[in-house]
Formats: sequence, C-alpha cells, structure tokens
Amino acid sequence: MELGIEVIALLMAVAFVAGVIDAIAGGGGLLTIPALMAAGVPPVHAIATNKLQSSFGTASAVVAFARKGRIDFRRFARPAVGAFIGSAVGAWVLQRVDPAFLAGLIPVLLILMVIYFTVAPKASEEDRHSRLGAGALVGIVTVIGFYDGFFGPGTGSFLTTVLVALFGMGLVSATAHTKFLNLASNVAALVTLVIGGQVLWAVGLVMAVASIAGGQVGAHLALRVGGKVIRPLLVVMALALTLKLLADPDNPLAAWLLG
Repeated sequence: MELGIEVIALLMAVAFVAGVIDAIAGGGGLLTIPALMAAGVPPVHAIATNKLQSSFGTASAVVAFARKGRIDFRRFARPAVGAFIGSAVGAWVLQRVDPAFLAGLIPVLLILMVIYFTVAPKASEEDRHSRLGAGALVGIVTVIGFYDGFFGPGTGSFLTTVLVALFGMGLVSATAHTKFLNLASNVAALVTLVIGGQVLWAVGLVMAVASIAGGQVGAHLALRVGGKVIRPLLVVMALALTLKLLADPDNPLAAWLLG
C-alpha cells in the first residue's frame, strides 16, 4: 500500500517519540501501532511493521547503553536466547489463533505493576541481591518473550518490573538489560512475521530511521536522570496502556466490567 508524504512524515514523528519512550520505560507501541492503523494499515500488518521499526530503535538504545558499560552480555546471553525462542513461538501462534483473550488479562497485570511501583520502597540505582536464580531468570524471560511475540504491549514495562522486583536490579540497570532482552524478542517476532509476509517494508524502514534517533535520545536521558524519570514513566505508560485496552468494547475484561 502507498501512503502520502504527509502521512509518512507524521509516522516518522510518532516513531521518534515512541523510540524515546521505549528506551526509557517501554510502551512506544502505544503510539506507533494506533498511528499505523489510523493511516489505514491492517492490524496484523501494523503489528508486524511496528516490530520492524521498533527493532531498529531498540537496537539503537542497546548500543547507547552498551557504550556506557551498562549491559552484562555474558550474564544475559541465555535469557536473551530464551526471549528469542519464546517470541518466535509467540509470533508463530499469533498468526494461527485469535489473541483477543489475552487482552482481558493484560490490564490486570499492568495494574499490579502500577501498584508495585507505587507502594514499593524507592528502587535503588544500585543492584541488590537477587531473589531468584539464573534458571528462573531464563524461564520468566522466555514466557515474557512469548507474550511479546504473541501480543506485545507492555513487554518492556514487564521486563523492567521483573528485573527490579525479583532479580534485585537498579532501575537504570534493569532498563538497560530490558532493552537487550526486548531486542532479542523483537528480532525473533520480526523474522517470524517476515516469513509470514506481514511486514510493510517501505513504511517500516522510514519509521526505523526516526526510531533509531529516538532510541539514542531516550537511552541518554535514562542514563542521565535515572529512576527520577523511569519510575513515574513506567507507571504512566502502564496506566495509559490499561485505559487503551479497556476502552476497546471487545476487550473481555471491559465487557465484564460493563456487565
């Protein structure tokens, strides 16, 4: 499909802002997927094309964090493989079943995440003792990777919350490693969706250019201001995603709440 120059420019602007948000707290898909659909892109193609542009933006953020020495690639190599495999399976399943039933569960998980960051003691910028072992980290990340490939919204927020709450990481460190894990899951889902012929390459690549720039800006902001911005932005993005999901009359939880 072909889009006008004005629409392309708007999508690039949205991708830049989403790249900044993604690098700091995750949730950039809240902006890019609705923008693509508003431009007339069908839902599955919108999700696939978003994976293309966000993969570049996430990779940009990973490079920025890695240059500052904030990513332990050796420790997180196995979890990244788990995220890749889980996401590939999730994206494969996505193309064969209706993911709508998950939409009712995700708002509940997001609200729990908001409660955690609201009532939990202020997270340290330094890593603390992990409550769980390396095997648990691989297993949990694999499950979240499956979710990213199958559905997607909030993946970065979930990963950051898990790394802080269960594995004792400081917010900046958790954010940096979330980008690495999210890159693995994004690439896996992208490859699977490319094989399925779902990606709009021209649109996705021009958005990717803007997303790369946004990812660099967001990563530098995260390193500069740390938890002062990350924590409240995680809460805001989680609440925004919850409201967006519940605003859909087809959402099972929304339908139940409305009786």
